[in-house]
Amino acid sequence: MDIFRVEGPVRLSGSVNISGSKNASLPIMAAAILAEGKSCLVAVPNLSDISVCAELLGELGCKVSRESDGRMCIDATTVDNPVGEYDIVRRMRASICILGPLLARCGRAEVSMPGGCAIGDRPVNLHVKGLKALGAKIHLRNGYIIAEAPRGLKGREIFMGGAFGSTVLGTANILMAATLARGRTVIESAACEPEIADLANCLNVMGAKISGIGSPRLTIEGVKQLRPVQYEVIPDRIEAGTFMVAAAITAGELRIENCRLDDMMAAVDTLRNIGVRVQAAGNGCVVSRTGPIGTADITTQPYPGFPTDLQAQFMALLSLASGNSVVIEKIFPDRSMHVAELNRMAANLRKEGPTVIVAGVKKLIAAPVMASDLRASAALVLAGLAAEGETTINRVYHIDRGYERIEEKLNPVGAKITRESV
Repeated sequence: MDIFRVEGPVRLSGSVNISGSKNASLPIMAAAILAEGKSCLVAVPNLSDISVCAELLGELGCKVSRESDGRMCIDATTVDNPVGEYDIVRRMRASICILGPLLARCGRAEVSMPGGCAIGDRPVNLHVKGLKALGAKIHLRNGYIIAEAPRGLKGREIFMGGAFGSTVLGTANILMAATLARGRTVIESAACEPEIADLANCLNVMGAKISGIGSPRLTIEGVKQLRPVQYEVIPDRIEAGTFMVAAAITAGELRIENCRLDDMMAAVDTLRNIGVRVQAAGNGCVVSRTGPIGTADITTQPYPGFPTDLQAQFMALLSLASGNSVVIEKIFPDRSMHVAELNRMAANLRKEGPTVIVAGVKKLIAAPVMASDLRASAALVLAGLAAEGETTINRVYHIDRGYERIEEKLNPVGAKITRESV
């Protein structure tokens, strides 16, 4: 198991390039199931979650490879084992995205209930509701979702809103299944995240007929078949946001290449409001801070609201603010295991239900800490960059799920991060 040793404080300066989006790549990889033949995807990041998805597709019968030019190619000519086994699916929640395309392609799917990060309960009831509305018969057996539609799926109007807003993976599942359903499907209260728009755009290149992309109302006219695709996934807005915070927390200046600011306005607005300069430049932006860190009130919301996947990183930044801030987690109320770890580094955070009161301190102090999930681990790296001394971060396999060797991107711009096997 690897650990990070992070020496601080440092000031970051230079340029970093943002990888392709993990959260866009995973459902697009699943979408390749829908078309017989070989699809090739550009800019799919080299992450452990991507490797798990590739392994899962291989178990279904697909042939998955990385080409010499970095493309991820998925040959779905044969999909003869429509079963998502527990041993693979438990390692990554996004594995549930194979349910919809498998059902549409094969008329049957068996997928284990998914696993993933320890950030609270994330039920799949809306996935099941949507597929049932399309005509699937679904039941649970021994921890598996068994879905059957031997006569195919039929389009209809489906409301996908839930207790915490729209569901991103649920929207992806129903959207993919509906492309091959007979007739028209309307998904109301669809997730509007850029990753869903990217999936819809990819499906349209494959021959689907989807309109309303980027809105909460998606309309899908079913087609008889889809064709393999050559497609480039969008940049990862969460990685970009993490590096923006890295520039801010170290009072540095980073040029962030391959970054779509239009996808990140909630985070960018928050940074600007607390004294961080974010200026568009070329195909990305320049982020810098010279003055004190201001305070903020943040409430995570579905897109275009503030993203839950940047909550922990911003909490680390606000730990050094000149005053009190409030962070309210509305998407995953239990996503707060990083609070105790940041407090070990002399932060002053108090959790009250889904709310965390952040009282800014003058400095953070290095300490041994433990990563609990993907984004929490990123927050601890950021805190380590600003803290006095050497911070040891355990369980960094979490960060490898969503960042391509983060130390290899940050060290050239001034970070001092060492990866060690223990």
